[in-house]
Amino acid sequence: MANDERFERCLTEILRHEGGYVDHPSDPGGATNMGITRKTLARWRKVTPWTGLPKTAVAALTRNEAALIYRANYWNTAKAGSMPSGVDLALFDFAVNSGPDRAARVLQAALGVAADGEIGPVTLAAVEAADPRRLINMLCDRRLSFLQRLTSFAVFGRGWTRRVAEIRAAALIDVKLPSSMQRREIMTMLSGYRTYIVAAFMLVAGLAQVLGVELPALDGGSAGSLILEALAIIFLRKGLKSDAA
Repeated sequence: MANDERFERCLTEILRHEGGYVDHPSDPGGATNMGITRKTLARWRKVTPWTGLPKTAVAALTRNEAALIYRANYWNTAKAGSMPSGVDLALFDFAVNSGPDRAARVLQAALGVAADGEIGPVTLAAVEAADPRRLINMLCDRRLSFLQRLTSFAVFGRGWTRRVAEIRAAALIDVKLPSSMQRREIMTMLSGYRTYIVAAFMLVAGLAQVLGVELPALDGGSAGSLILEALAIIFLRKGLKSDAA
């Protein structure tokens, strides 16, 4: 299913940043593997108190179990599967890094809807109406602003900043424009070159006639006149652009 493919694509990107087992003394999460903290894993396995789960269990965590935790605790909770491609990654990674509730509230604030942390029909409709690229940028900007206010930014800030930048870039690449928008973008790009396209066609047609290739649709136009007219159009167009500049 498409949703499963998007989850795997996004999870792979997130795990690339999370890395393997670490136990940094300045990290409040303590022992962590693939981004899953000891406390999170203990809750997932229903171990109470969470300190009853040995660190060796965190170190032995498999990717399959990590994927189940990510899907249940972050992807599903943040409704990332209901987001457009690109927005799903930006929201999912934010939820993993700072919690689903905060990620949802920041998303809602960026959309201008009630920031209650519950992603429902109103929020989803606003997401659907939004420009995905602009939404990704707003989400990443606000996320980075939040991280910069944390006291631990002095220790982890460089890594967090790099992560947000790389997630932003990956999310923007994943954005899929509707086919109608793609056609409009292509036509807009080509509109400035229509004169050159016509001139190039005339030039090719003239050269074809010089080589003895008959083009019935161009009967009545000599090879020499076609070539001269094509060159005139190209240089006239170039001159008009230079004057305008």
